[in-house]
Amino acid sequence: MDAMILAAGLGTRLRPLTDTIPKALVEIEGITMLERVAHRLIAAGATRLIVNAHAHAEQIGRFIEEREGFGVETYVSDESDCLLDTGGALLKAAHLFRRDGVFLLHNADILTNLDLRALLVAHHNAGDPLATLFTMHRESTRYLAFDAQGLYASGNAATETERTARSPRGAIERLGFGGVHAISTRIFDMIEERGVFSIIPLYLRLAGLGERILPYTSDAAIWFDIGSMEKLERARAALATAEVPPIHPGN
Repeated sequence: MDAMILAAGLGTRLRPLTDTIPKALVEIEGITMLERVAHRLIAAGATRLIVNAHAHAEQIGRFIEEREGFGVETYVSDESDCLLDTGGALLKAAHLFRRDGVFLLHNADILTNLDLRALLVAHHNAGDPLATLFTMHRESTRYLAFDAQGLYASGNAATETERTARSPRGAIERLGFGGVHAISTRIFDMIEERGVFSIIPLYLRLAGLGERILPYTSDAAIWFDIGSMEKLERARAALATAEVPPIHPGN
């Protein structure tokens, strides 16, 4: 199985840390986020990793080389010339995927103990949807909206805006997205977008064409977004105390 780590973010809200290192190499308990995510993906069955890089891309490449690709085939998709956002990053790296059924996509700035194997099992048991997304019932300005068929809208409660792919069918639920996806490799044949674009509008376009993008809701999973200094310190403090159990690479 292949897996991709989205590690190209600028990390502007983590300055001054990210003035000299990429966000993916920020450490929690002495372990970089990139290494944590990589080993968790490998433990879930990934034998090839693809890591995109933009800010301080050379450091990402050197870090991977020093760790011998974390013990598997590991490739860097270099976005030094242009930060492509999540959808554009996936398109640029498409040639590095083996197209063997399903792959995992994981943000580098998400600290979680989500059971990735369970996510994959849920995806398989759903009969090959286009994607299965880790979701939670949590307070979030931005949300994804699902109905009986799957994803049909995304919205921003603060601006009271919503983008819909189609009319909802049956009961609806708004959920927070956790930054982890299981995706069918069929998606590579469906991407028409080019340049810089997010994966969520891509999902919505394809949902409007009848593709199923399903939620995998796990409220019990530990989850931290370390995208700002405040959030990073909150995650560090939680892991340094008994508030949450340790999250080590691979567990």
